[in-house]
Amino acid sequence: MVFGYARVSTAEQNLDLQLDAFLKEGIDEKNIYTDKVSSSQEERKSLSKLLVYAREGDTIVVWKLDRLARSLIHFTNFINQLNEKGVKFRSITEPFLDTTDKSSHSQFIVNLFAALAQLERDIIIERTKAGLASARARGKILGAP
Repeated sequence: MVFGYARVSTAEQNLDLQLDAFLKEGIDEKNIYTDKVSSSQEERKSLSKLLVYAREGDTIVVWKLDRLARSLIHFTNFINQLNEKGVKFRSITEPFLDTTDKSSHSQFIVNLFAALAQLERDIIIERTKAGLASARARGKILGAP
């Protein structure tokens, strides 16, 4: 089965563009899950329901990657979750993000994103450590009193 996932950040925005794209792709309206919540929010109720419902062999389609993931780390975790369940992924506007065929190119792109996610995570850790060291050097006391 093929599912669509659409998200907008605020109640004032609408989902029409994404919904139209899913319908054009032949995704049944009853198989489209939607959230109206900022991507910074961890809890996206419809996405969580979709992840529970999706089974091996199913495909989850998004209009654009930023409608799904807020960072490369988030995207990588999501793809790993899908891989564990045997669920495939595809982006309509980014055809290079497609795990529906197990070609060497699609695996390369997913692995490239995973590597970038690791780099992003490592840079955040380095910045945090440097900031803490700088604060300590200035005599700031860190942590709870």
